[in-house]
Amino acid sequence: MRIDKFLWSIRFYKTRSIAAEEIKKNRVSIGESTVKSSKEIKEGDTIKIRKNQIDYKIKVIQIPKSRIGAKLVPLHIKDVTDKEQYELLKLRRMTQDYYRIKGEGRPTKKDRRDMDEYVENDVLSDFTDWDDFFRNDEDTNGEDREENEN
Repeated sequence: MRIDKFLWSIRFYKTRSIAAEEIKKNRVSIGESTVKSSKEIKEGDTIKIRKNQIDYKIKVIQIPKSRIGAKLVPLHIKDVTDKEQYELLKLRRMTQDYYRIKGEGRPTKKDRRDMDEYVENDVLSDFTDWDDFFRNDEDTNGEDREENEN
């Protein structure tokens, strides 16, 4: 099976064309040498992939016939990526969260849209005549006073 099709079929990349682009950019190699999209892979090959600034290493256990479900991926590959790489990824994610924790600081564009939607759906926005709104409120207060006096 071609390496671009293999990386797509084991769900490492979302589309086959994205896998082919990454291979053209020399981000995928078998052993120590970079490969072309047409490179045939076989069982036992170790593929090194650079994605999200992390060097992943996977070992081919079995070659699937076509694209497989996510639950079946461990039957076809074995992840042999160094633990340091995953720790590096975790550190990068934590540094991104450092700048702005959700709910803190200046609202984002999405936050502002949500606030605008909330204000538009507010009960008070249904009233167009404010004098009528306050008049009804005063009338009920006046009725309560008359009942309390009797």
